[in-house]
Amino acid sequence: MELEVKILDIDLEHIRRIMVEAGASLVKDEQQDNLIYDFPDRRLLKAQGYARIRVVEDHRTKKVDVLMTTKRLISRDVVKRMEEFETPVSDRETGEGIFKALGLELIQNIRKTRESYQVKNSLVEIDINEKEFVPFPYLEVESPTVEELEEIVTLLGYTMADTSSKSIFQILEERGLTPTTPKGL
Repeated sequence: MELEVKILDIDLEHIRRIMVEAGASLVKDEQQDNLIYDFPDRRLLKAQGYARIRVVEDHRTKKVDVLMTTKRLISRDVVKRMEEFETPVSDRETGEGIFKALGLELIQNIRKTRESYQVKNSLVEIDINEKEFVPFPYLEVESPTVEELEEIVTLLGYTMADTSSKSIFQILEERGLTPTTPKGL
């Protein structure tokens, strides 16, 4: 199970400096294409879930990895709890073939860069999306426990009151921005 919160409108250089000072390891520096799939009736999104193929190009090594994932929201209170299943596949076409054979269709491609820092057993992930999708940088903190998540949020100079467990779609909607993503993501 994944425990996650978002912190919005971050100062990128300030967060990077905190990560260096804390001795965090940069474990990912990548470009992602996140291909979101659902059935024609959108039953996954309606159930607060989705299927995804993520194509990842490592900026340092230029290596490309492809992952198939399903996610489903378990709860959203102070933190977001997601059930997640993920497996590597040989290439994008194989993943697409599997999803299409199951009756899913591509509904969105979300492109972003991600820097991920390992702190203890947690990840601090800085996301910069295409500006027409999300016009501000944000980060996600993913932790195995609520206690560690709160500790990392504090290390970053924030409180849990500064975090959000909402989906990026909900955040954009609250800000009066019109995302190009279907409801539910």
